[in-house]
Amino acid sequence: MRILLALDKFKGSLNASEAAGALAAGLGSGPGGSNVECRFLPLADGGDGSVQAALAAGFTPLTVQVSGPDGTPANAILAFNGTAAVIEVATTSGLQMLVPGTLAPLSSSSDGFGQGIAAALGHGPRQVVLALGGSATTDGGAGMLSALGMRFFDDSNRAFVPSGGTLKDISYIDDSGLVPLDGVDLIAANDVQNPLLGPDGAAAVYGPQKGANATEVQLLEAGLAHLVLRLEEAGLPAAECARAAGAGSAGGLGFAAMLLGARMVSGADFFLDLLKFETALAGCDMVITGEGKLDTQTLAGKLPVVVARRAWPVPVIAVVGHNALDVKSLPDYHIEAIHSLESMTRRDSSRDPELSADLLRQIGARISCGHQLTQGRLHT
Repeated sequence: MRILLALDKFKGSLNASEAAGALAAGLGSGPGGSNVECRFLPLADGGDGSVQAALAAGFTPLTVQVSGPDGTPANAILAFNGTAAVIEVATTSGLQMLVPGTLAPLSSSSDGFGQGIAAALGHGPRQVVLALGGSATTDGGAGMLSALGMRFFDDSNRAFVPSGGTLKDISYIDDSGLVPLDGVDLIAANDVQNPLLGPDGAAAVYGPQKGANATEVQLLEAGLAHLVLRLEEAGLPAAECARAAGAGSAGGLGFAAMLLGARMVSGADFFLDLLKFETALAGCDMVITGEGKLDTQTLAGKLPVVVARRAWPVPVIAVVGHNALDVKSLPDYHIEAIHSLESMTRRDSSRDPELSADLLRQIGARISCGHQLTQGRLHT
């Protein structure tokens, strides 16, 4: 019985490889364990964990120094395989880089993400993958653009690196020094469709998650609109990019990436392609997928649903930390069953790696006990 363990991270507790390892241990301990062969394919959907997934697939780590979202120097890891580089927002300009309990909705910057991109370009990749998830800032990508050579000036002709709270201070923009991207396939991987501005935009929808109160959301919205105006004056198609689906991802980094010519793609599908999902699936009798949470957003095209769609007709089981879905809808998405950690404990497993690993081992054993594995076939 060949089982493909194709999981994303369990945010706050286990990365994708750790979660798969715990499940595999449980599968091997059940009555059919001696007949189980587990294949590991750690996955990501464009959020944090994308670099780790690429490394697990054979990419080489590159360590670079960046300025974190609050300006604190930090070491970030990129993934590179000789032709493609993967850089994620979460570990260059992400919420996880701030001091716990301290958010910076107006003062944080995406400068570090731009520094990571610049470092990757120095290795001559033909493709650069921007994993847009986990951003701490709502600066419309101005910090990233600044790190890549765009210059922003205030009313006194002083150059500065804008943050969300200082976008309003941009008097004019000079893009003549932008790093050349000729011959580079720039990919923006994300799983949201929000535009940059308006009630469904970056500030209104995601600003509060980054610590912005109602007044600050209005300031951020006005700053983003001002940024679009100044970029238009500089001769860039900012208004068009601002309206595009996905422009509001990662605090407007999707918008800035599109200004640079990036292709916006589904993070889940792209990473399944990058990590050669179909190759790993070949010959498997079952797939176990999952992540920290399964809810209505998952049905809009997040990783577990995409895995199930692409694995069909191979049976798929989902293992998650929290499940908010009606199991009656699962057959429509080719998911046969859901096992959730929260149903097994009153404790918060999302903050407890040991507990999460133990529960995953128990679920693995339960799956093994619930199926008879003989001659490479699955019998329920």
